Amino acid sequence: MTQPKNYITSEDLKSHNKPGDLWISIQGKVYDVSDWAKHHPGGASPLLSLSGQDVTDSFVAYHPGTAWQYLDKFFNGFYLEDYTVSEVSKDYRRLVSEFSKMGLFEKKGHVALMTFCFIAVLFVASVWGVLCSNSVWVHLISGGLMGSLWIQSGWLGHDSGHYQIMPTRKLNRFVQILTGNCLAGISIAWWKWNHNAHHISCNSLDFDPDLQHMPFFVVSSKFFNSITSCFYDRKLNFDGFARSLVSYQHLTFYPVMCFARINLFAQSFILLLSKRTVPYRVHEIMGLVVFWIWYPLLVLCLPNWGEKIMFIVASFSVTGIQHVQFCLNHFSSNIYLGPPSGNDWCEKQTRGTLNIACPSWMDWFHGGLQFQIEHHLFPRLPRYQLRKVSPFVMELCKKHNLSYNIAPFWEANVLTLRTLRSAALQARDLTNPVPKNLVWEAVNTHG
Repeated sequence: MTQPKNYITSEDLKSHNKPGDLWISIQGKVYDVSDWAKHHPGGASPLLSLSGQDVTDSFVAYHPGTAWQYLDKFFNGFYLEDYTVSEVSKDYRRLVSEFSKMGLFEKKGHVALMTFCFIAVLFVASVWGVLCSNSVWVHLISGGLMGSLWIQSGWLGHDSGHYQIMPTRKLNRFVQILTGNCLAGISIAWWKWNHNAHHISCNSLDFDPDLQHMPFFVVSSKFFNSITSCFYDRKLNFDGFARSLVSYQHLTFYPVMCFARINLFAQSFILLLSKRTVPYRVHEIMGLVVFWIWYPLLVLCLPNWGEKIMFIVASFSVTGIQHVQFCLNHFSSNIYLGPPSGNDWCEKQTRGTLNIACPSWMDWFHGGLQFQIEHHLFPRLPRYQLRKVSPFVMELCKKHNLSYNIAPFWEANVLTLRTLRSAALQARDLTNPVPKNLVWEAVNTHG
């Protein structure tokens, strides 16, 4: 005899939204993931951000079909009484299913192999330029090549964090440590912790760490209220020092981006030396040690301090292009306050994201970020498949009146600077940091 189902409402589900009492719903079935949160491969942050909600769309986006078999052990016996599926979610899930049947999630092409070869050439050329030439210009170019290497290793680290670019998990993990920690000096564990939170909470001012750059940059006057970061679990104080920097952020944006890597170095060490649970902590630290041995030694091989500094500045400045690329996709897009919602996954991902228009021969330069909307909707799709699915995504957005914002690279820079300038002008008003009137707000606001 079939047992009667036990139902709870969405309001009941919302009450289970904190550490130690964390419930989620997937296709109307309720799961207790309180204990699983600390073991979740994507970290606890995504689960905490979406806790107490139906998370079907985000689960479908991030997990392969094989993951469904593991859900039953978390089922707590309840079903969502008022579970509904929007038309946009139905079409989105249908696309995920079709892409899966077409094998698009598995067909990765030769992007990783070609990128590895490119990285090897850049590394050899940079080291050769330092060790085998006495020319100042060759040393300068070698520094630029090192920066280019870091950009390409960043794309590989990004890809390997989203999907398995190698035949086995162990080899994929090795590539992550090699490209992130050993070659670039950035902890892949830190990147995954940060980047997963960004994807789930795309452009939430208090949940998305990719918008929380106080005291250097703010994208909205809402930061003037010293909001609390739910990712870093601390208050982002907008004090006099922050105001002085933010007031000129549109002028300092590119210079700061040239040295933004320093912050990534620091954040990597802060995480690995903290009490937070970090998978493979020893491997992560060993990888960073490798970087901090070979890179300083290479710099010390240069003949004088002037050329040493020149090499470092060149390598940091070139890789600053990548940091600018990270900002272009989101700084000028729609922002909001509060936690992400599981019921408007497609709406939030498309509104908070900007694509970069470019010809196919420039895809190597953008590393997949030129199709940022497609990547946010289908994060498991290999980079070289994004251009192929772009027409399907545009059709989905057109059918359901979703945002599909796209701009050429230079126009995206203009939009980003305009956003920063708008917030900077508001910050300069020492007595009232919010827009003075509706006309001023209409002219200067963004998103």
